[in-house]
Amino acid sequence: MTEKFKILVINPGSTSTKLAVYEKKELVAEEEISHSTEQMKKYEKLVDEIEFRSKLVLDFLQRHNIVLDSLDAIVGRGGVIKPIAGGIVYGVNDKMIDDLMHARYGEHASNLGALIAHEITKNKKIPSYILDPVVVDEMFPLARYSGLPELPRLSILHALNHKAVARKYAEESGRKYQDCNLIVVHLGGGISVGAHRKSKVVDVNNALNGDGPFTPERSGGLPANQLVELCFSGKYTKDQLKKMIKGKGGVTAYLGTNDLKEVEDRITKGDSKAKEVLEAMIYQVAKEICFLIPAFQGEQIDAVILTGGAARCKLIVDLIRKWTAPTGLEMVVYPGGYEMSALRDGALRILTGEERELTYT
Repeated sequence: MTEKFKILVINPGSTSTKLAVYEKKELVAEEEISHSTEQMKKYEKLVDEIEFRSKLVLDFLQRHNIVLDSLDAIVGRGGVIKPIAGGIVYGVNDKMIDDLMHARYGEHASNLGALIAHEITKNKKIPSYILDPVVVDEMFPLARYSGLPELPRLSILHALNHKAVARKYAEESGRKYQDCNLIVVHLGGGISVGAHRKSKVVDVNNALNGDGPFTPERSGGLPANQLVELCFSGKYTKDQLKKMIKGKGGVTAYLGTNDLKEVEDRITKGDSKAKEVLEAMIYQVAKEICFLIPAFQGEQIDAVILTGGAARCKLIVDLIRKWTAPTGLEMVVYPGGYEMSALRDGALRILTGEERELTYT
């Protein structure tokens, strides 16, 4: 009899926790639990959320009559750890937990994936893993130059969904990911635009800390000299400035909301400012796509892939198509995210012996 491996998938975001249990590839239970801004205000630091989110996971299992000890593995979304290669499954260990608890490489909701898995498996023999964290780093040397040696460009992207949709495109095209050249655009609360050359993300904007297009809640790249002047103006603290770059920047700074559905509603009702701000964001995304063409060093680009929640918006997709049309690049849209199935498949590869997990050191 073929073993039905039971896998719990944990995908924490800033405003939600996505959970699923699979038996091999068959979905057994799934929920997306939303968290209001008011609800999350009580937690000063990300690590303060561990107990709250862990209880959500245990309650989810109980609601669906799934015993924790019946799980063969838990896999969480990977967070901001040291840069690692993509496509590799890492076991959650004490070193990883220590780095995440102290936010040594940065703070992001995805840090909670491994932390929750570790919390709920205390004194249990259930293995836990991460796959394709946001710090996957496959950039080629030229892409690391920023213009100042003290400020090298960093690879921080939605690697999990990037890799998932790139593999999906390759499979549907009857090819191997390793043979494809793709520009992948993840459109969400953050926006990452990456050049996938033969399965490696050789160049990508730092989607977390002020690089690339502005997003529903992030500033993207800013005029450097004006930013310096702002920093020394005395009007803002360091923490306030960081929040302006990540959390209160972009569409939120211009319109007071990070909800693109609300922005669309405003546009429908004739709000010209909302229309201009949204189109400015899309314009910057289109520019970023064209900006990456040299990353393939003259090789043919197979397609541009649009993914993420905002790829469901017809206006966004239509304008990106229109403004990049002169490049002649094929445009493929995979709206939403493929993160849950990608995490599941990573754990399955370990459980079935197809791959061996690596140790985070």
